[in-house]
Amino acid sequence: MSDHRLHHIFAVFQALLVTFLWSTSFIIIKWGLADIPPITYAGLRYFLAFLCFLPFIFKKKYIEEIRGLSSQQRSKLLLLGFVFYTLTQGTQFLGLSLLPAVSVSLMLNFTPIVVAIMGIFFINETPSQLQWFGTVIFIVGIIFYFFPISFEGNQGLGLMVMAFGVLANSGAGILGREINRQRNISPVVITFISMGVGSIILLLTGFLYTGIPTISTQNWFYLIWLAVVNTAFAFTLWNHTLRSISAMESSIINGTMLIQIALLAWFFLDEKITTQEGIGMGIAALGATLVQLKLRKS
Repeated sequence: MSDHRLHHIFAVFQALLVTFLWSTSFIIIKWGLADIPPITYAGLRYFLAFLCFLPFIFKKKYIEEIRGLSSQQRSKLLLLGFVFYTLTQGTQFLGLSLLPAVSVSLMLNFTPIVVAIMGIFFINETPSQLQWFGTVIFIVGIIFYFFPISFEGNQGLGLMVMAFGVLANSGAGILGREINRQRNISPVVITFISMGVGSIILLLTGFLYTGIPTISTQNWFYLIWLAVVNTAFAFTLWNHTLRSISAMESSIINGTMLIQIALLAWFFLDEKITTQEGIGMGIAALGATLVQLKLRKS
């Protein structure tokens, strides 16, 4: 077997490791939510992850890059921080306090569908026939999973929270692609500024509305693990693997998260999945993957 082939196989396993780490985040967040309010929890996770980037950002090239940003670029990065971290991650943590982990994961899979539609109006990207086909399949899967849909109690509130979160996540996706298309701002600077701004707003909001929580040693371990391993390390490793795997491979590997989360939630959270939910989840995962295949090529 050639060195190139071995390197490619290793990259695929690295990508699978990243999706596994991201999938465990849903479980760890659910554990921590027993003691930490969701908005504060999200703020702490991403603020700690933001601190992990501090040793790297003080390199001369990054400092000069930050100083050279135009006022428009600074504004877009601040907006990205608010939309992607404050709104998107805040609603995800809030959603996990109201809904099962699998339901939240399934709702987040709406994002590529909404991005494809929003792309028509904001970045002049027209969805392909494959994307429209994938959208229809995904919606069928969602309806099948949640049927009969109930808007009573936590499920109704949770679905509304996650619907808003999906819109925010999609908007962040469009804005992020616009920023990255300029190719004169490095991913490290984009992440550092946006994560810093978004996490600080989350923290201040959480402290303002729910006070400063008392956090156990175990929950501090969860927070540090989420920040260092599942955020800083995982995102860095994922960006590294994208140099070696194809768009189709990354989409399919990403699509395994729904199944991973379902299995982890069943094992660690005792969240049962009915036959109907399992079929709906599979149909939705297929639809989301079809949409992402085209999105990642564009």
